[in-house]
Amino acid sequence: MKKIIKTDMLNRYMLKLIFRVSIFITVLIMYIADKDMMLEFLQYEFTFSITLLHLVWIVFMVTMILHLFPHDKLSMALRKGESQNYVPVRNYSEHELLKYVQDQNIKAWKVMLIWLSFNAVFGLLYLINVIDSADLLMLTVFYYLCDYICILFFCPFQNFVMKNKCCVNCRIYDWGHFMMFTPMLFIKNFYSWSLFFTSLVVLIHWEINYAKNPERFWNGSNQTLQCRNCKDKTCQMKKR
Repeated sequence: MKKIIKTDMLNRYMLKLIFRVSIFITVLIMYIADKDMMLEFLQYEFTFSITLLHLVWIVFMVTMILHLFPHDKLSMALRKGESQNYVPVRNYSEHELLKYVQDQNIKAWKVMLIWLSFNAVFGLLYLINVIDSADLLMLTVFYYLCDYICILFFCPFQNFVMKNKCCVNCRIYDWGHFMMFTPMLFIKNFYSWSLFFTSLVVLIHWEINYAKNPERFWNGSNQTLQCRNCKDKTCQMKKR
C-alpha cells in the first residue's frame, strides 16, 4: 500500500470534509429534535428572521458563487477550463479529442438520466405526501456530504459510468451542486428554489465552457491534467 503524499489541496479537502460532516450532523440533530422548525423554514413565505438554517443556506450559496469565479484555492478539477491552466500537448489528435468528447457526452447524459430518475422517486413521494419538505432538505444535506465522499473515497458515477481516471479529469465535476440541490426543485420556497436555480447556473456555466473549449478538459490535449503534472493528488485514498 502506497504512502499518502500530503498536499495542500488534499489537506484542504479533508478539512472541507470535516466541515461537511459537521453540517450534516447539525442538521440531522435539528431534523430529529425539531422537525417543525425545519418545516417552518421551508414554508412559502419569505422571512427576515435569522436561524441556523439561514446560515446553512448562506454557506451553500457562497460555495456555488465561488465556483463561478475559480481561484487558485480550488482544485484543478474546477479550474481546468480556464485559459491560464491550458498547456497544449504537442500535436495532439483532433480526431481523438472529438472521439473523447462524444464518448464523455454520452456518458454524461447517462449520469443525468440516472440522477433525475432516482430523484424523481423522492419528488413523487413528496407530491403524494409520503415525505415532506424537511425530508427533502435532509436528503439535500446528505448529498452535500456525499459530494466530498465521492471526491475523496468512492464515486459510483466515476466507477460505473464515466470511467474517468480521477476527479481532475472528470467531465461532470462541477455538476455536484446541481445534483445535491435537485431535491430543492420540488419545494416551492425562496430558499429552496434559489439554491436549485443557482446550481443550474453553475451547471450551465460549466457546460458552456466545456462546449467552447473541450481541449482544456482532456489529458490527451492538456498537459496540466496529466498525472505527472498534478499537484492536487486528491485521488490517493481512492487508489489505495
